[in-house]
Amino acid sequence: MTLEEALIKIEELEKENADLKEELEYYRNRKMSGRRKHDEKWMQTYRAFEILYESGKTIMEIVEMSDFSRRTAYRFKEYYDQIHEIAAKKKRNS
Repeated sequence: MTLEEALIKIEELEKENADLKEELEYYRNRKMSGRRKHDEKWMQTYRAFEILYESGKTIMEIVEMSDFSRRTAYRFKEYYDQIHEIAAKKKRNS
C-alpha cells in the first residue's frame, strides 16, 4: 500500500467514524417512548380501574367515569383476569 492509498483509507475511516459518532449521539439523545407497563403512574391508574371493576361497574361505565380509553380499560381487565387466574391456580395447588 502506498502513502497516498493509506491517506485515502484514513480519510474514509475518519468519515465512517464521524458517521458512527453521529448515529451514537442520536441513540443517546432519543426519548424512550411507548407504553410503560407497571410504572407508578400505570399502577395508580390500574388500581383505580380495579376498585371500580370490583365494585361491579361495567367496562363502559368505568370508561365514562375515568380519564382513560376503552382500549386501556380492556387492557386493565385482561391484566386483572391474568392476575386472578394465577392466584386461583396457586390456591388450588396449595
